[in-house]
Amino acid sequence: MVSLKRLVCAAVAMLAISTLARAEEGFPFGSEMTLEALPQPGSKRIPNIEIGDHGEVLLELWCKGGKGQFSVAGNTVIFVPGLIQDRNCPPGRAQADDDLVAALSSVETWKRQGDVLTLIGPKPLRFRTTGN
Repeated sequence: MVSLKRLVCAAVAMLAISTLARAEEGFPFGSEMTLEALPQPGSKRIPNIEIGDHGEVLLELWCKGGKGQFSVAGNTVIFVPGLIQDRNCPPGRAQADDDLVAALSSVETWKRQGDVLTLIGPKPLRFRTTGN
């Protein structure tokens, strides 16, 4: 017969494992992530975002860079861009950067599976945690 002590230990272990799994699937505050995309012609650069602990964002796009802010409540997310620096970008990269900022600004929800964050809106965006 299984003792009460064993049942309690098993229940505590299962609760700890499920809590850890949920924490790994939470919004990736305090992370650096790279967009799953190909570089623009003539460049090796791929956009990345650095998300601070309070949702503040540093953006490095194909050419431009800037700041923004994520606000997260449950699976709802809002991105508000801040000042974006032009950096004398070629027209094609400048347009790609503007399109990416517009896509980020139109996201509505998010989901995370392991090291992949998907921002869901009219144009879904997938970011992968940058390994250190």
